Amino acid sequence: MSATAHLKQADYDELGRELDKLRQEVAGSLGERDAAYIRRLIAVQRGLEIAGRAVLFASSRRWAWWTGTATLTVAKILENMEIGHNVMHGQWDWMRDPKIHSTTWEWDTVCPAAQWKHSHNVVHHKFTNVLGKDRDVGYGILRVTPEQEWHPAYLAQPLYNLLLAVLYEYGIALHDLAVEKVETGEKTQEEVDRQLKEIGRKVGRQVLKDYVAFPLLAGPNALPVLVANLTANALRNVWAHTVIFCGHFPNGIEVFEEETLEGETKGEWYVRQLLGSANIKGGRLLHLMTGNLSHQIEHHLFPDLPSNRYVQIAPRVRELCGKYGLPYHTGRFSRQVAGHWAKIVRMSFPGGR
Repeated sequence: MSATAHLKQADYDELGRELDKLRQEVAGSLGERDAAYIRRLIAVQRGLEIAGRAVLFASSRRWAWWTGTATLTVAKILENMEIGHNVMHGQWDWMRDPKIHSTTWEWDTVCPAAQWKHSHNVVHHKFTNVLGKDRDVGYGILRVTPEQEWHPAYLAQPLYNLLLAVLYEYGIALHDLAVEKVETGEKTQEEVDRQLKEIGRKVGRQVLKDYVAFPLLAGPNALPVLVANLTANALRNVWAHTVIFCGHFPNGIEVFEEETLEGETKGEWYVRQLLGSANIKGGRLLHLMTGNLSHQIEHHLFPDLPSNRYVQIAPRVRELCGKYGLPYHTGRFSRQVAGHWAKIVRMSFPGGR
């Protein structure tokens, strides 16, 4: 039975009004305290990166390699999750600071910012979990719901999901290409070629920075620095992949047919976000390191509200879910990780309903 079978159109409309009111309330209260938060976080992240890279210049010593690698990993995670992802969502555009703006920020991964903003902000957040429209449902290579037709190639998906985790930034970089649209005429080969050139340039800059310039600057410690940078990027990728999958693919998350979009109201769009997302329980450090995507439900409802406010919004969203008899998916980190991996394994075989 559908989780929304008991809802009438008036319920959708009223829920929509209540969530709109909540959004307006939070947006109207943004101020210097919020601006100070993101500026301080950027300063801390840059300090960690400088410190990590400096310590790695002495990486012939074991303690220096481990300390520098760990520090650089944390810096890369913060830049990718709590800063880059959220800045490019426009969460801080209200500050009118050209240095912290969705139109100017270029993040520390191989995916060009402009392409990510299209595939993520425009496509994913508009068509969340709609089969055939949201390309984040399985990323085109994974079967994550019984509604996806099974194919023998999916038998190996636990293996290539692990590979995707390690190389996640490259998977994200290729995500917006959508080469299958060339055959349908929705996209031209020239557009794909242009995007590939942009990706190539970004990959080149990242490779030059992490795997050539900094190792050479380390002189005799070039090889340990190179390995440290590879390790930091791989760990950042695995962490980002884990957080994203915990928020989108654990048990209980719903997917929707394209017909859902026909005449969809704002209230119905909100409900689709609620049913298609999951949170992760945890403390302030976990929320920070996940880019507050531990509040994936609140992020899907209000993707352009500053992430530091999600912890304030979450109890009120959960209360509204209770009021309207809707599920509020949340669980411990270990449970959500186990849940999405269990789904990946189960969906590699036929059936699964």
